[in-house]
Amino acid sequence: MIGIGVLLLGKSGIGKSETALDLVVRGHRLVADDVVVMWKKGSAILGTGEEVIRHHLEIRGLGIINIKDLFGIAAVRETKKIELVVELVEWAEGGEYDRLGIDEMIYSVLGVELPRLCLPVRPGRNLATLIEVAARNQLLKAQGHHSARELQERLRQAMATRTRTDAVE
Repeated sequence: MIGIGVLLLGKSGIGKSETALDLVVRGHRLVADDVVVMWKKGSAILGTGEEVIRHHLEIRGLGIINIKDLFGIAAVRETKKIELVVELVEWAEGGEYDRLGIDEMIYSVLGVELPRLCLPVRPGRNLATLIEVAARNQLLKAQGHHSARELQERLRQAMATRTRTDAVE
């Protein structure tokens, strides 16, 4: 996904495979579904699909589909460095969800800390779009641009300037 390997987590039936299928339809590539084999290489975590089920997705109502056969070789990838973990969770009324993105959550795999997002799932949310944006945002963060923190700093400066101006009047 624009060069960012994303690991989707969540309980059974939450929509991981359907979201992966939507991402494939948008031109991204599938590495694995259900069973992700991970290993550490230096400070990176790499992932691949279990050989027996590689390139297959289980979609409730459709059954098992072969992504490579349906969409071609360009729709799959054998291995990928995992750079972002997105956990899909059921939306709960009154639940507390990150709205600003200032604090970073992490997910540890084999002693390597990876950035983690928690996406609440409910009807009408376009998870594929949200995950694409999350991957793009992660790429910006890796390049040193943290949008939420930059906005927080601009707001802090504006408030400090306003407070000084109000005190002088």
